[in-house]
Amino acid sequence: MLYAWRLGGHGLRAAALWPGRAGLGGLGAGIRAREVSTSWSPVGAAFNVKPQGRRLDLFGERRGLFGVPELSAPEGFRIAQENALRKADLLVERVCSMPPGPQTVLIFDELSDSLCRVADLADFVKIAHPERAFREAAEEACRSIGTMVEKLNTNVELYQSLQKLLADKKLVDSLDPETRRVAELFMFDFEISGIHLDKEKRKRAVDLNVKILDLSNVFLMGTNFPNKIEKHLLPEHIHPNFVVTGNHVIIDGLHAEAPDDLVREAAYKIFLYPNAGQLKCLEELLSNRDLLAKLVGYSTYSHRALQGTIAKNPETVMQFLEKLSDKLSERTIKDFEMIRGMKMKLNPQNSELMPWDPPYYSGVIRAERYNIEPSLYCPFFSLGACMEGLNILFTKLLGITLYAEQPAKGEVWCEDVRKLAVVHESEGLLGYIYCDFFQRADKPHQDCHFTIRGGRLKEDGDYQLPVVVLMLNLPHSSRNSPTLLTPGMMENLFHEMGHAMHSMLGRTRYQHVTGTRCPTDFAEVPSILMEYFANDYRVVTQFARHYQTGQSLPKNMVSRLCESKKVCAAADMQLQVFYATLDQIYHGKHPLRTSTTDILRETQEKFYGLPYVPNTAWQLRFSHLVGYGAKYYSYLMSRAVASMVWKECFQQDPFNRAAGERYRREMLAHGGGKEPMLMVQGMLQKCPSIDDFVSALVSDLDLDFETFLMDSE
Repeated sequence: MLYAWRLGGHGLRAAALWPGRAGLGGLGAGIRAREVSTSWSPVGAAFNVKPQGRRLDLFGERRGLFGVPELSAPEGFRIAQENALRKADLLVERVCSMPPGPQTVLIFDELSDSLCRVADLADFVKIAHPERAFREAAEEACRSIGTMVEKLNTNVELYQSLQKLLADKKLVDSLDPETRRVAELFMFDFEISGIHLDKEKRKRAVDLNVKILDLSNVFLMGTNFPNKIEKHLLPEHIHPNFVVTGNHVIIDGLHAEAPDDLVREAAYKIFLYPNAGQLKCLEELLSNRDLLAKLVGYSTYSHRALQGTIAKNPETVMQFLEKLSDKLSERTIKDFEMIRGMKMKLNPQNSELMPWDPPYYSGVIRAERYNIEPSLYCPFFSLGACMEGLNILFTKLLGITLYAEQPAKGEVWCEDVRKLAVVHESEGLLGYIYCDFFQRADKPHQDCHFTIRGGRLKEDGDYQLPVVVLMLNLPHSSRNSPTLLTPGMMENLFHEMGHAMHSMLGRTRYQHVTGTRCPTDFAEVPSILMEYFANDYRVVTQFARHYQTGQSLPKNMVSRLCESKKVCAAADMQLQVFYATLDQIYHGKHPLRTSTTDILRETQEKFYGLPYVPNTAWQLRFSHLVGYGAKYYSYLMSRAVASMVWKECFQQDPFNRAAGERYRREMLAHGGGKEPMLMVQGMLQKCPSIDDFVSALVSDLDLDFETFLMDSE
């Protein structure tokens, strides 16, 4: 999962100067290779031992978080934000007083960079730092930078300095493609904030943006809020499955994996019971998004959100979803029949298939058919072995090595955070990845990638190295064993490392389009592609060794694991189609023709097939409506692109260096600096159609014949 401050809805509104983009760019000329440090050590061993205490620098100087000198104490955030705001004022003054030219774009990018370097870092610290004082100082920094962003978004003089450049055809034609695109992206971000409107409408746009942010935060909080029910209304034998306080049972989730049908049914009906306040909040959020989109010149919010994406517009998205649904329908029906059969076998007196059944029963079928008990796999997936596997893959594909580096005192927020240097065989040091991999109290439970500092070519010809954090929630090592990963954890690690390499391998001139700052439906491609590598025996066999015996993971175990993922996968994909379609309808034509719950019922029956449960409102728990509003389809489209890239370029040989270099050159190297479809075309050597995307997804569901034969012997 990508987690970018620029997506908005995480405490600050998406701003003209840092949109919800993610990306990388072309290799900058004249970037000097950096020397290899002698303090680096092999990556595998570093993750299978407990971190050394900071004995060497006990009396040394504290460097501050991420090596930023001011951040050796929480108060440093105030200094960092004041410096950034002061620099921003100077840059605004400079760009507004100079004639338009390529320099205009450079200064805009420097302005964005100076604010992002504080805001991105603070956004990570405010949710992940174990010390409250640091979290609060970071929260304050986010607010302060956010206020500055509001000012810049409504600074007409600043907007006009960019407008003058883009209005001069001769000047625009003289710009290189990346500079022109970045200028257009800045302009697009300004205009979706309403700066091109007259004074009254501009104020209205600002007010709507503020209101949307507030509603988003309220809705997000409501998606996780538990529901309670009086004890006597539930059968006593299921009480132990929930938290009981006084006369009430608290339901805080769907309990989708509970073996007892009644537990899952009760959790589903109670957790999804509609909350009037949350319903009103969602209706207002959707309505205000629609008003803002229309105010700034779009027919729907979806049209506004999809500009610049692979899909380009909601009509293409709906065509993609409808065609995919048609192609899946027969397979989905078969999956539901298989799940129903398992329910009938285990619970003959209640065999009707309901929406709370598929996650549990499909898991039972997988376990029974393929014997994929995670404890059989974990000993082969020590964290150190998995990191070594990533290292081997990156070295063979891209000429890149990961080295563990001892952080300085004060540089990391928790002693078990590891710091990796990413080093290219000829270009030298490319950037740093901080690995915050282990569980701790109050740490958020999502796996995600944070950009801390974007790469960009500086005025002096030096390159600003990208810095990112990967956050996972892995168990700590024990006295007898290193940290052991389940197959799912291993796949998540590969996924998040795909985001990190996207951030490391771009060499964009502008940080505005660095790393993962590209359209959402392209941003997930590199991470999903890594899942294909994580599921390939030729890759897995390079590193999966039993931590005690050194024995390799047997091939049939890898094959069984991969094939087990295809069990009921059509029904799972159909569910994603339903969610994505619902998201499109909610952000489509307004006013909505009926209530959000009626739309949910109709869409569920048409695009999923299992009956809607009366008096439930699943949409009120759909947190992705905030961060991925009108873009939830992105996971499916990104998977389609990743599938095509895998099959065309890597399936025959996952270590093909020429394909790896092409992948870097065509896809990772540009990020938001090039249209996403052009990057896909460059990689695949053709322009894929909607039918191609659909076929790629559906063909992934086919069982592997070789595995079938091997298992039936």
